[in-house]
Amino acid sequence: MTELIRMNASDLVDAMNSGDVSSVEITQAHLDRIAAVDADVHAFLHVDAAGALSAAAEVDAKRSSGESQSVLAGVPLGLKDILATKGLPTTCGSKILENWIPPYDATVVSRLRQAGIPILGKTNMDEFAMGSSTEHSAFGPTHNPWDLERIPGGSGGGSSACLAAFEAPLAIGTDTGGSIRQPAAVTGTVGVKPTYGGVSRYGAVALASSLDQIGPCARTVLDTALLHSVIAGYDPMDSTSINAAVPAVVEAARRGDVQGMKIGIVREIGGEGFQAGVQARFDESVALLENLGAEIVEVSCPNFPLALAAYYLILPSECSSNLAKFDGIRFGLRVGDDGSKSVEQVMSETRAAGFGDEVIRRIILGTYALSAGYYDAYYGQAQKVRTMIAQDFTRAFEEVDVLISPTAPTTAFKIGEKLDDPMAMYLNDVATIPVNLAGLPGMSLPIGLADEDNLPVGLQIMAPAMADDRLYNVGAAIERELLAKWGAPLLSKAPELAGA
Repeated sequence: MTELIRMNASDLVDAMNSGDVSSVEITQAHLDRIAAVDADVHAFLHVDAAGALSAAAEVDAKRSSGESQSVLAGVPLGLKDILATKGLPTTCGSKILENWIPPYDATVVSRLRQAGIPILGKTNMDEFAMGSSTEHSAFGPTHNPWDLERIPGGSGGGSSACLAAFEAPLAIGTDTGGSIRQPAAVTGTVGVKPTYGGVSRYGAVALASSLDQIGPCARTVLDTALLHSVIAGYDPMDSTSINAAVPAVVEAARRGDVQGMKIGIVREIGGEGFQAGVQARFDESVALLENLGAEIVEVSCPNFPLALAAYYLILPSECSSNLAKFDGIRFGLRVGDDGSKSVEQVMSETRAAGFGDEVIRRIILGTYALSAGYYDAYYGQAQKVRTMIAQDFTRAFEEVDVLISPTAPTTAFKIGEKLDDPMAMYLNDVATIPVNLAGLPGMSLPIGLADEDNLPVGLQIMAPAMADDRLYNVGAAIERELLAKWGAPLLSKAPELAGA
C-alpha cells in the first residue's frame, strides 16, 4: 500500500488501465494513510470514506465493462472545505458554518464526480480563506509534513499538506492572493491559480469575488495539468466564467520545451526581504532555464510594491460585503435566540461567537474602507492601483512570454511565530498578490531546499490571461531537469511521518 500512496496520479491511471490495481484499492490505501498520519498533520476536517469507496467502486465497474473514462477516473482527491458538497459538511474552517451541510454541489465538485474522481474528504483551511498559514482555522492548525512544528501555508494548507503527507495524490484549492501557490511552495508540491474565470466559482463560498479562483494542486506538473483539464471550462452558472476553449494545458505539460522563449525576471520581486536560501534556489532556476535555451530578460513592474497595500483594502472590502449573509438567521450558527432578544442582537451575538479574530479584523477594515467618508480615499484608490498593476503586466508581456519570481519570501515558518503580527503574516503573499489583482494565471512548483533549514522553496511562473498552458510548458521543463538532477522527487527528501 505504501507504493500506491507514493505514485503519481498519471501512473495510478496507467496501473488501473492495465488491470494491476483497482480504484477501490487505491482509495482504501489513501484512507488508511489518512487514518495513520492525519492525527499529526490535521490536513482533513472531514473524511468521507464511504462516499469515496462507493465512487471508486463505480469507476472500477465502468472500467471493467469497457466504458469510456475521464483522464483521472479512479484517482482520489482532497477537497478544500470552501466548496459546497451536497450531503457533506462545508465549514470554511469557521464555527459559524460548523454544522452546515449544503443541498447542492459546487460546479467543480460536480465535474469531479462526473469524472469519476473519489473525494476523500474536506481539507482544513484558514477561516473563510483569510490567512497564510492555516492557523486561523477554527478547528486547529494544519502541520507541514516536512516539519510538524511548521505551517503548511495558507489559506489552503490542508490541501497542500495532504499531498505532501501522501494522504492524497490530488487536491483542490482556492487562490485569492496566493492561497494555492504559497502552500505549494512551502510543502514542495505544485499548485496553479488559473486565469480568473477559467474555472467556475459557482458553489465556492466567496471571500473576495473579484480575486478568488479555484485551482488544481498535485505533486507533479502533469498531474496538476490533468486535474486542471477536468475542472476548467465555461459554466453559465458563474457570471464571471470565460466562454472560451480551455488552454491546452495537458499537451503543454507533456511538451516542456523552453527553447527560444523569453522569460522575464521581475526586478521588484526578490532581493531584500527574501530568505537567502530562497533567492539562491531561484537564481539556480534562472540559470537552468537559460541553459535550456530560454532568453532571460529583466523587466520592471514599478507598481508591484503597491500591490500588498491595495490588496488589503480591496479584499477586506469585498469580504465585509460577502460575509454579511452569515447572520444567524438563514443558516449556520445561531446564538442568543431565546425569544427575549431582537434580530439585531441575535445577529451580533452570532457573528461575535462564530467569527475568529482575523475574520473580524478584515470585516472591520473593509467596512471602514467602504464607508461614505472614506470610499474614494481607500477603496477607490486601491482600485486605481490595481489597474496600474494590470498595466505593468501588459507592458511586461509585450517583452516576454512568461514572468518568474520566488513564490514566497521565506520557507515555512514555525506555528505561532507570526500569529500575533498580522503585517508579518500578510507579507508572505507579497510575490503572489499581483497575479490575483490582474486576474492572470500563476503556478508554483518546487525547485529545491533552502540551505538554512532544508525546507522546500517554490518558483512562481506567471503568464498572460488564458495562456495557462505556458505555465505548464515552462514548469514541465524545469521539473524534468530538476528530477534528473535530484534522481528522485523532492518529497522523497522529506522526513518520514509516524505511521508511514
